[in-house]
Amino acid sequence: MKAPSSPIRLQVMWDRLLSVVEEQAQTLVRTAFGASTREAGDLSAGVFLPDGRMLAQAVTGTPGHVNSMADAVRHFLAEFPADTMQPGDVFATNDPWKGTGHLNDFTFVTPVHRHGRLVALFASTLHVVDIGGLGSGPDATEIFHEGLYVPIVRFADRGILDPTLLRVIRANVREPVQVEGDLHALMVCNEIGARRLLAMMDEYRIEALDELGAHIIERSHQAMLNAVRQWPRGTWRSAMTLDGYDHPIELAAALTISDQGVDLDFSGTSAAVARGINVPKNYTDAYSSFGVRCIIGPEIPNNAGSLGVVRVAAPANCILNAQPPFAVQSRAIVGTMLPDLVFGCLRQVRPEHVPAEGASNLWNIRLAGGQPLPGTDPAEFMRSRRFTIVSFTSGGTGARPGKDGLSATSFPSGVKNTAVEIIETMAPLVFWRKEFTCDSGGAGRLRGGLGQTVEVAHADGAPMVLGATFERIEHPARGAEGGRSGGAGRAYLASGRPLRGKGRQLVPAGDRVILHTPGGGGIGDPAQRPREQVDADVLDGLVSTDAARAVYRLE
Repeated sequence: MKAPSSPIRLQVMWDRLLSVVEEQAQTLVRTAFGASTREAGDLSAGVFLPDGRMLAQAVTGTPGHVNSMADAVRHFLAEFPADTMQPGDVFATNDPWKGTGHLNDFTFVTPVHRHGRLVALFASTLHVVDIGGLGSGPDATEIFHEGLYVPIVRFADRGILDPTLLRVIRANVREPVQVEGDLHALMVCNEIGARRLLAMMDEYRIEALDELGAHIIERSHQAMLNAVRQWPRGTWRSAMTLDGYDHPIELAAALTISDQGVDLDFSGTSAAVARGINVPKNYTDAYSSFGVRCIIGPEIPNNAGSLGVVRVAAPANCILNAQPPFAVQSRAIVGTMLPDLVFGCLRQVRPEHVPAEGASNLWNIRLAGGQPLPGTDPAEFMRSRRFTIVSFTSGGTGARPGKDGLSATSFPSGVKNTAVEIIETMAPLVFWRKEFTCDSGGAGRLRGGLGQTVEVAHADGAPMVLGATFERIEHPARGAEGGRSGGAGRAYLASGRPLRGKGRQLVPAGDRVILHTPGGGGIGDPAQRPREQVDADVLDGLVSTDAARAVYRLE
């Protein structure tokens, strides 16, 4: 019998495995066609044991993708058992409930064989710019309106691509070149991960990942349990009101800390609605567990071991556990609010460790041209260039323990902004303004991060469609410990007409879209903010002189 590897050797191989999945992710960034992946990093990449447990994830990516993908591979194995997978096979789906939450996200899984034996599975996910249906936005009332639904299928059979599947996908999307290019990028990045893993196994002369996998999962699980046990035992509750689509949405959470881990229960949350703001349970798991991990055990690697310490429950068909056929296209509107809801519980335990609420919801600018709306002149639209773009746009984070909030920063999603110069090369758009919004950061001893003002128009003066997915207009980010709320978001046209926070809306020819993204909440009494910091904020244009006098009480 082979002697067990030393802890040092296992740690070295663990570090090497992390570098493998990071190269997998960077390959996806370099080869993807869509700006969401190659510019904003809206993706995930990871390696799994043959039984579907995640061993390592790339740092590059978003919690919504990574943490939901952690559970996805077991669905692939249920459809295609491990003993039926062959070298060269590639499997794919965009099933919201078995992938990462909505139809725009494709997940690819690739088996890795060594000497005829399955040793690992690589998985990756990205957001394609279009999947047909109504297009971006929460307007659909059921999943069938939201686009092409691809169940778990064999994308390649022993190295041979399925041409019929690709033809079906191309025929159903508005940007076929971008979408097909992204699917090939998913396949390639998994292949690179497989090559690097096999090279690593050759170098360390191992035939399987069983010993390394057990080491990673057991050490991570125990480390996360130890981190949880440093916190008091008990149950704490928090609630949050969101703008919703047609009416406000109530989120409720009960967080219990015990020796066995952290349990989250979302009983009392509003029911699912007939709009695409519902959240599949996998996406709820992803962002609520991320909220816990931001505060408890943030330094512990993310894998099946550490993730298993946080358990999530939500009643069936509440808005956080919507079942088919509920529409879920804009599940991120509600899902990205969950860390703030979790923070509301943890703040009651140790407020010195927890930030205030932030904008959280991304104010992504989703614009489309060449797509007529009812009640408009179709010829006017069809004369203009067809395009579909998403420009990632963020507000401010809440004030942090001991620090001000971050301005125009996409927390908790972590996606990067796409440079306006790149968007302007991809679509006939002009960004006229992009700047911090003065006074949008919640006042406090620690100030919330600022939102931003963005102004964009069609370069040729043609009409276009805005798919709005905006939150924090009626219910801005709340401050903590006497801190003020962040500035509310606002959306309107340059002509003066207000825009709804959600749904597809016409931008008339020659008009401009103007957005003021929300700011983060502050922490502590604003009167306790040091004068020199307020003076610096005024000098930098972050706080107005009027606010300095009225809110921070400076003479």
